[in-house]
Amino acid sequence: MVSEDGLVNSLPPLVDLGPELSREQIERYSRHLLVPGIGMPGQRRLLNARVCVVGAGGLGCPALIYLAAAGVGHITIIDNDVVEVSNLQRQVLHRTVDVGTPKVDSAARALRELNPGVSVSTRHTRVSAENVQDLVRGHDLVLDGTDNFPTRYLVNDACVDLGLPLIWAAVLRFDAQVSTFVPAPLVPSDLATQLRDLFPTAPPPEVVPSCADAGVLGAMVGQVGSIMAAEAIKLITGAGEPLLGRVMLIDVAGMATREIPLRPNPARGSVAAPAASRHTPESLVSMTPAEVSERGAGVLVLDVREPAEHELGVIAGAVLAPLQDVLAWDDLSRLGEGPVVVTCKAGPRAERAARHLLDLGHSDVRVMQGGMLAWIDGIDPSLPRY
Repeated sequence: MVSEDGLVNSLPPLVDLGPELSREQIERYSRHLLVPGIGMPGQRRLLNARVCVVGAGGLGCPALIYLAAAGVGHITIIDNDVVEVSNLQRQVLHRTVDVGTPKVDSAARALRELNPGVSVSTRHTRVSAENVQDLVRGHDLVLDGTDNFPTRYLVNDACVDLGLPLIWAAVLRFDAQVSTFVPAPLVPSDLATQLRDLFPTAPPPEVVPSCADAGVLGAMVGQVGSIMAAEAIKLITGAGEPLLGRVMLIDVAGMATREIPLRPNPARGSVAAPAASRHTPESLVSMTPAEVSERGAGVLVLDVREPAEHELGVIAGAVLAPLQDVLAWDDLSRLGEGPVVVTCKAGPRAERAARHLLDLGHSDVRVMQGGMLAWIDGIDPSLPRY
């Protein structure tokens, strides 16, 4: 289609025209009014839009900033967490004084200060199968800034059921993925993709580490959140070509981007559970940090965190080996046959390593409850909590 500015746009505007702009609004949004494809009509659509952002963390914060600055008329923020010190490296809506405050409250205050003309509502709640449709219903589109697959699938499925466009992204270390999912009949059926086309099954948690375990470059998160906001603005106004049927891959370490095509999978269905190991988490024996601290001679601690985490502090005498290295072991020669207790930051990686050691035939493997965070809280508070 051809816009009023003579540009070729891939989709019609998602949102109807709102009221005529006031003099103050013309001044505030004047730089948008000069952009071909947006102009006065596009800004009126932005002011008439209702956008839901799930997650007020690393991705949600920059997306929210630019949505509010752009004049999106109503923004709903959904998040159940509170601000922690470790968030401040990348979650740019929150300040040091906000530590301990619900993220939705901190984010909403910042957006209202940035643009008093934007209506902001908050939902300080965990997204669940029971509430997700009620949370996103009534919006024009949704941005998913969550950091775990169960919640991503919940949001995706609700958007599919309600016919809502979804802008999705994921980040880790120096890498990111971004795509825009728009359901039929808003787009042709060959472009009506969703998250289940990209990830038909949910990988085990230990295979896809979180940013809390693996780290993330804060500046890159800002870049990706800005791309998500730009995708939302394009959908609302009809400007440009959104990431339909495409997944953008971003490598900030090499400062390179590329795209892979994405098409609907006719065999898509419910998320399949990952293949089970011969040893389930319930079969693992655990030890408390206090028991590990008082362990007798011959009990070996295996720390499967990454080297950068080891630099933050370790348990004296522990063997240090990242999880992926441990999973490559095909024998027990590095450990011997004595009792082993495995630890990581919080637990999942230790469980995966412990199951692998059991599969190799070790007869006495345990997991430290709560990982190094519990060790820091209960045994050695001199170590930094990260």
